[in-house]
Amino acid sequence: MKNSYAKAILAFSLIALAPRANAQQDVGNLFVSGPEDATKLVNAYLDPLYKGFGQGLNDGWTNTAKSKGFLKFEVRVSTSAAFVPQSSRTYDVNTLGLSNIKPALGSSSIGPTAFGKDEDGGRMEVYTSDGIPTGRFFNLPRGIGFHAVPSPQIQATLGLPKNIDISLRAMPKINFGDDFGSMSMIGVGAKIELLPLILGETDRLIPVDIALAGGFTQYKYNLDLHIDNTSDKNQRIDARFNGVNFDAIVSKKIMFFTPFASIGYQTAKTNLKALGTYSFATSPVTSVSYVDPVSVKQTDIDGIRGSLGFQLKFGFFKFYGSYTQAKYSMVNAGLGFGIGE
Repeated sequence: MKNSYAKAILAFSLIALAPRANAQQDVGNLFVSGPEDATKLVNAYLDPLYKGFGQGLNDGWTNTAKSKGFLKFEVRVSTSAAFVPQSSRTYDVNTLGLSNIKPALGSSSIGPTAFGKDEDGGRMEVYTSDGIPTGRFFNLPRGIGFHAVPSPQIQATLGLPKNIDISLRAMPKINFGDDFGSMSMIGVGAKIELLPLILGETDRLIPVDIALAGGFTQYKYNLDLHIDNTSDKNQRIDARFNGVNFDAIVSKKIMFFTPFASIGYQTAKTNLKALGTYSFATSPVTSVSYVDPVSVKQTDIDGIRGSLGFQLKFGFFKFYGSYTQAKYSMVNAGLGFGIGE
């Protein structure tokens, strides 16, 4: 039971980064319906957030198969946007297998997901396990009104011997205030150019560059909670989002323009913990409480991806762009500066 309650709390806290007046009441109402129903609703609502952010963790590592020369370096800033398809912008509670929640008489069973429309979903009625109406109603939560999941990347790359370069992603802990929490990022990646390794540097029989690359990125997110409007129960969320990718890349430099294509494998996982003491009213005279719910772990992305993109170089500056097709389609754009190829 604690695990299911934790999932509901964690999920609704994450989607409430721009807090709404009725967010805490929505959580309480869902808990009245039982942990299993609450978990199913939360998972349906947050599904595009997990998938889109998971893909963004693995994006933007490189836009060319050419490795950097020894001790040559580059710093880049870019951002990805994973597009949530129409099919992932809504969900139907009638397909979730809920036990204690049904659409109220005359109401729709459809609700927006986190990246659906900024409007209330259908009005729900809560029933007991015996199928008796409790007299409790709530609306399925709103979406945020736009349909792309953003993910930023800040990265430095350094050339090593043997046609290898390594990349470091880092963002110091940034505090966005009491209502928004804090976030930090760390990641490491590597790329090895294959043709010089196989054929040597003297005779280029193949007029393209080919490389293998991989990367690991982790975002950490922390948010203090006041679910029941108290400030002395040490309520907080500790969350980690991990992404791993491996890619085969081919590119061709044409003066200042370098197009590339890649295909690879990626995975992304979410690990969240709720800490503190939580209480929710189940009726005017009764409530339920729990302390330090257990961790929630899930795999959000696990599959193949393919990308097409380019790099433009003008002196010390470079401009990047790419399109990726995977679970969701995604674009990446950014700029960088550095010394040497």
